[in-house]
Amino acid sequence: MANKKLLSLAFSLLLSFTSAFSPIFLNCGSSISTTISSDNPSRTFTPDEGYLLSPSNSKIASDSSSSSLPSIYSTARIFDSPSSYRFEVDPNAFYILRLHFLAFPSTSAALFNVSALDRYLLLSSTSLSFSSPSIKEFLLWVDTSPLHLTFSPAPNSNSQQIALINALELISSPANILKNIQPTYITENQNFPLDNFVPKAMETVYRINVGGPRITPVNDTLWRTWEPDDSFVFNLALSLNNFTSTQQIKYPTENGLNSTVAPEMVYSTARTLDTTAIADGMANVNFNLTWSFNASPNFQYFIRMHFCNNWFPSLPTFFFEVYLNGFSAKKDLNPGRQTNWNMMVPFYLDFVVDSPSSGGPLNVSIGPASNSNPINAMLNGLEIMKLNNSFLSLVGPFGLVQTDNNNHGKSHLVLILIPSVLGGLLLFLLFLVLGTYRRRKQPKSPKEQKETTPESWTQYNIEPKTDVSVLRASSNFTNPDSPRLKLGLHISFTDIAFATSNFDEKLVIGSGGFGKVYKGVLRDGTKVAIKRSMPGNRQGYPEFQTEIVVLSRIRHRHLVSLIGYCEEQSEMILVYEYMEKGSLKNYLYGFDLPCLSWKQRLEVCIGAARGLQYLHTAYAQSIIHRDVKSTNILLDENFAAKVSDFGLSRLGPSLGETHVSTAVKGTFGYLDPEYFKIQKLTDKSDIYSFGVVLFEVLCARPAIDDYVNLAELALNCQRQGQLEKIIDPKLVGKINENSLRKFAETAAKCLADYGVDRPSIGNVLWNLEYALQLQETQLRREPFEDSGTVDVSEIAVATVRRSPSSSRLKIEVEEDEGIAGTTREFSEMTTRMVFSQLVTGDGR
Repeated sequence: MANKKLLSLAFSLLLSFTSAFSPIFLNCGSSISTTISSDNPSRTFTPDEGYLLSPSNSKIASDSSSSSLPSIYSTARIFDSPSSYRFEVDPNAFYILRLHFLAFPSTSAALFNVSALDRYLLLSSTSLSFSSPSIKEFLLWVDTSPLHLTFSPAPNSNSQQIALINALELISSPANILKNIQPTYITENQNFPLDNFVPKAMETVYRINVGGPRITPVNDTLWRTWEPDDSFVFNLALSLNNFTSTQQIKYPTENGLNSTVAPEMVYSTARTLDTTAIADGMANVNFNLTWSFNASPNFQYFIRMHFCNNWFPSLPTFFFEVYLNGFSAKKDLNPGRQTNWNMMVPFYLDFVVDSPSSGGPLNVSIGPASNSNPINAMLNGLEIMKLNNSFLSLVGPFGLVQTDNNNHGKSHLVLILIPSVLGGLLLFLLFLVLGTYRRRKQPKSPKEQKETTPESWTQYNIEPKTDVSVLRASSNFTNPDSPRLKLGLHISFTDIAFATSNFDEKLVIGSGGFGKVYKGVLRDGTKVAIKRSMPGNRQGYPEFQTEIVVLSRIRHRHLVSLIGYCEEQSEMILVYEYMEKGSLKNYLYGFDLPCLSWKQRLEVCIGAARGLQYLHTAYAQSIIHRDVKSTNILLDENFAAKVSDFGLSRLGPSLGETHVSTAVKGTFGYLDPEYFKIQKLTDKSDIYSFGVVLFEVLCARPAIDDYVNLAELALNCQRQGQLEKIIDPKLVGKINENSLRKFAETAAKCLADYGVDRPSIGNVLWNLEYALQLQETQLRREPFEDSGTVDVSEIAVATVRRSPSSSRLKIEVEEDEGIAGTTREFSEMTTRMVFSQLVTGDGR
């Protein structure tokens, strides 16, 4: 009777989300149907030939050696060229796609790629095992019908050029799984909800029944598999498994939570803290329970945590904490508040988190809250799904070539080239490593020794008698005789403590790897941002010295200035001017702040361009910012723009050089694609990033929004003459058409694929000023009169002359754009010099 009731419920649930589309189960390569009757409800896998676009491009293979496995793994469909399945679907819906693989001994060397809708790259260079089945599950947003699923053999001299598939499932996803969800995005500095979160493609990488046994499709109405968590728990001995009857689970159906979200078996088991470990001295009272998972770098992950309180009746006083990657994700989580103070009622929380930048594991932790009674924490289930990147890929920084839907072969050109490109890159890196090793083994000439010796600070020191070796060798910064740079910028620790009310935590406006940033007021009333290193952070000492010496010489009214520093009592503290209005990003989207007029936005862009022009042109060797974005453009009380955060900056190419070869650094969405591909850095990389900022200003949209790249979107709309569809609605009807055309044209030129085709920052500045003039005067121009980018390369901001000394530069800077009208001497800066990060409350 119970099984019939469950079966009836399963079918009713199935019908609730399959009003028009019925699940498709394919027994690939077979001519007969096979039913897995043990499933609840059962699944019948039918022959796949009727869904193939070109059946002649494939063949079938069979292997009966694994009689213990389901019969769907005894046959396979083999492709020797790119081939597609075609499915008629209901558009504008999510679909669950499961691919079943089991290589036969004759196909074990196959490498292939899988894509969907000629858009989503799901698998790349996939290799299979013939010892056990592999099931890959994806959740896809399908906005058009038919849905094409394409298999492409990967050309590789060491592999078979074939693709294969044993079985396939395509299921319309229940609406309640992703309907109106609002996950919280977890970052180091702050957490915030992601409104209108609609992922395009997701891959299920982990689905865990925490504290319980393995759940198979027999007990899951969506035929999912939930693995036990034992192998992922960091310290299993500090936890307890908890069980209760599945009959006691009370789904809150009023909010759509039922067994399609997670079966009863998930909510009837949990893992909690073993509090006896505290009494036995094995752990302290604040210990956390942590699960660790492998994660691909440079991806974001959607994490759903399932909870059901069946064991702690002290509802009003039971609190615990949730952490993701060591960052606080949910403070003082009280299960009672989530379930109207009822026991046995499930709920879940959704999060989005970046994969660890260091390439380490993705950690999920729970721990007791300080105000909790009892002292404990709990977790019932866990789902971790990889989100597609901006290229709609789930396997790396490559995407598909968009082609006509009727031409399926050409759309996989990129997929076919990927393994070859990767192989070439690996071979190049191997030769590079070998060459570096041999070079290190060879005796160095005096010149090489000088160039590879860590940078000496002697050339920057005002007092030549300072013993720089003490700066490099000392490991104890409490020495009161520690040498200081005599730049007239030293601020006493007493004054800084006064400015921050003795480092009151209420004044913290940001934090980062160097330490915390405080808002402060000096004794003379100057508002400042104070960056204080973490105690004993000796690793940041060279960067601390570099920033003092270098940033003290970068003075421009459109660059955030260094006011002073302190290195007393083992402290490393940097003091910057305080920017009252915060970042430009805050005034474009995401915050309830007054709307900037078009004139104000143009003035902000012009100010930022002047700051970048100073960096690019004021020295004999330019400075490349490398992280230009709206977050790093700060506004003072008068909305004057200043460029900030030089943490990734590099000196540009020396005289006679065209670029700097360096590892790729920056922020996705703003990153120069040419620099990303060939790792050759020029000032034109800043131009590309600034072009993204310009469209950000015009459209009030993030650089990456719902996995849509703003640069690509804006360029496409401009080419089609539909730019007005994406500009900020608050600006509609308030922009002079000629000003808009000039601005958009300038931004588009900045986004040229190749740096040589992008304008200089001087050209950009001139055109922005012209766009402002068109707006202010409402000048009417014919389109041809202002359609070009004016070359202003002959306009110099500063006159640079060599002084007689070969070790210094003498730069005469005229009183222009806020540059002090003085003559200063600047030391030569080596190409290895970088600036430490200026952290704000809205930092990188």
